[in-house]
Amino acid sequence: MNLSMTRIQAILMKDYKEFSRNYAVSIMVLVPLILAFIYNKSGVDTINAYFITINLSFSMVTAYVQCCLIAEEKEKNTLRSLMLSPASLGDILIGKSLFVFILTMTILAITIFIVGYTPANLFILAIALIVSTVFYIAIGTLCGLFAKTVMEGSLIILPVILIFSFGSFALALSSSFPILKIVEWLPSSQLELLAGALEGTYTTMDVIIPIATIIAWSIVTWIVVGYIYKKRMVD
Repeated sequence: MNLSMTRIQAILMKDYKEFSRNYAVSIMVLVPLILAFIYNKSGVDTINAYFITINLSFSMVTAYVQCCLIAEEKEKNTLRSLMLSPASLGDILIGKSLFVFILTMTILAITIFIVGYTPANLFILAIALIVSTVFYIAIGTLCGLFAKTVMEGSLIILPVILIFSFGSFALALSSSFPILKIVEWLPSSQLELLAGALEGTYTTMDVIIPIATIIAWSIVTWIVVGYIYKKRMVD
């Protein structure tokens, strides 16, 4: 796969300009920051509370913004032109993802600082956060490919926000409804389980299993994205 840094940079700058002009999308980055500020002032200091803000950052910043940027391209009929341009699949997917990746890392850092969370092992958690970002970008891209307008994209992404931001709450009901134990394998739940394990005495498997699970989710989702993207080129 031939990659062109010039094309990737051009797509990155285009996304930045589209994001800065669309206030309905850009204002969403404030939601996790506001929630983190509220938690900080209320004195909440549990792992569960910290990761509500972190998982909300992933769904409402990473997935939502990525979905809306893709949907806006489709609404303006510029995505088709981009698909038919000399830019390769790698150029487009990396270029369309790079801005959201940088934005996510920035929002996550500010959110963690505001909420007052001090990870027991920052290095391992940082790896998990980066892998999670890759997954949520894939989810946002997938939703954006199905949406025809920004408004439609905002609706399509709602289940993602509900499931991946607040799905871990379903674990509390798993004793009564065993089927809900499947929620434990969501990337958001695995991230929270990893962070909880890092706070105490943990084994190698306590680290490997959550990260491997998130990587598996990412690979599968990106494969689906590649398939849908190529199908949209032919349609």
